Amino acid sequence: MSRYTSATDADRREMLDAVGVGSVEDLFEAIPESVRLGRPIDLPEGMAEQEVLDHLTALAARNRHADEEVTFLGAGMYDHYVPSLIDNLVQRSEFLTPYTPYQPEISQGGLQVMFEFQTMISELTGLPVSNASVYEGPSAVAAAGYLAKLETKKTRLVISRGVHPHSRAALATHAAGYGMELAEVPLDAQGATDAEALAAAVDDDTAAVFVQYPNFLGTVEDLATLGEAAKSTGALFVCAADPLPLGILKPPGECGVDICVGEGQTLGNRLDYGGPSFGFFAASERFLRKMPGRIAGETRDVDGKRGFVLTLQTREQHIRREKAHTTSAPRRR
Repeated sequence: MSRYTSATDADRREMLDAVGVGSVEDLFEAIPESVRLGRPIDLPEGMAEQEVLDHLTALAARNRHADEEVTFLGAGMYDHYVPSLIDNLVQRSEFLTPYTPYQPEISQGGLQVMFEFQTMISELTGLPVSNASVYEGPSAVAAAGYLAKLETKKTRLVISRGVHPHSRAALATHAAGYGMELAEVPLDAQGATDAEALAAAVDDDTAAVFVQYPNFLGTVEDLATLGEAAKSTGALFVCAADPLPLGILKPPGECGVDICVGEGQTLGNRLDYGGPSFGFFAASERFLRKMPGRIAGETRDVDGKRGFVLTLQTREQHIRREKAHTTSAPRRR
């Protein structure tokens, strides 16, 4: 357990001498007087540990959580019943390891989780290749835009206003970063993507077209029709999907979709103060080496036993640092 030891006057003097200033106040000379507070901060007196605990407990008791109230917020985060079996599964010893995923072959449990997850996503989306380790739904949409840029070398993206606003914002931010134009297509009176407007928006410089299934308003889009318009000039057709409805809807891969991405919170994560997100990313096999994240594979060891390996990490920064497109830094122990 670490301890906090305050700096003594002698400590402060030694540090000030080391940086070449006479006092602590000298460190703030660059800050104009006009923006300084000019008085002590108005904070309450300190409290004993037990008093702090009682105070914070009282504040926490004022909260209401989704188990106590009915929530209709939706918009990608849903208060589903989560069977207790899930907690039991994730706490099993084969899924726990002292190693990070950067020492993958040691972590057979973690690799099996990746493999089973990828298999399920492939079955739901109807696409042959799925990965793991996309942060959340909007990031997956943005990653699909970058893949389209790599694949087509074109500089324009078209997105339906039926796509989640957060996903549209994430794609716009990323598109600006890698020099692409983003055009939005309106919805029709029934709340579906306007097929004629989408067809008119797609041109020879369009790298990808993005729709959502079901869309943000709950309308089930006609993917086959929209896909024909998207691919008329060689653009990729990208679908952002909620994985639960994919259990009963026709899989996007059977409707001409090249890439299917989405938010996976509904698959078994609780709301948990807004931090339960994880994304998924599935695609046609020809995009295998341009997909972000990791792909786990099944194999056999020297004794013929079933095992799992980290098959591909094409766009991880520790693999090809100068060409990587990820915000995760390698964690080492």
